[in-house]
Amino acid sequence: MKTILATGVMALAIALPAGAQTSQGTAKANTTKTAKAADQTFVMKAARGGLAEVELGKLAEDKATNDQVKQFGKKMVDDHGKANDELKSLAQSKNITLPTDLSAKDKALHDRLSKLSGAAFDRAYMQAMVKDHREDVNEFRTESKSGADPEVKQWAAKTLPTLETHLKLAQDDNKAVGTSGTMTKTGKTTKK
Repeated sequence: MKTILATGVMALAIALPAGAQTSQGTAKANTTKTAKAADQTFVMKAARGGLAEVELGKLAEDKATNDQVKQFGKKMVDDHGKANDELKSLAQSKNITLPTDLSAKDKALHDRLSKLSGAAFDRAYMQAMVKDHREDVNEFRTESKSGADPEVKQWAAKTLPTLETHLKLAQDDNKAVGTSGTMTKTGKTTKK
């Protein structure tokens, strides 16, 4: 009887760590799946945001009355267009299908801005750009530090300085058009 009891205890002692390892393996696999899903969500959100920046930038190139705002719009088209192309290649290598249309929120912003003109457009566009780029910088910073996929993490880290520059420019241009007049090329405000 003692032999049977001892054998049972030994079998249980051996089985417990094996079961614990299986649980740990399952937990690790679930964590990895969650991290990969977070990276995929980041990629999709970055693609939507980049698409919106290009479309809104084109709108600013057409509708802005302030030269700084027009130039900012052009920079958005150029820089985000390039980043979008890089992201598209990365997404293809990960078998991620990127969105090709604006999100409902971005479409609503585009529609609202397209109805504005003059200084009202300039102010509303630059306010939207400050808000959007603050969010972008935070999201890209987070992904560049804690992303699970090394390639997505690297792309976020590579793109982050450009977004930080965009935020600084957006803040400066927002201040420039936030006055009651319009900024001239010399930096002086003229009343309208």
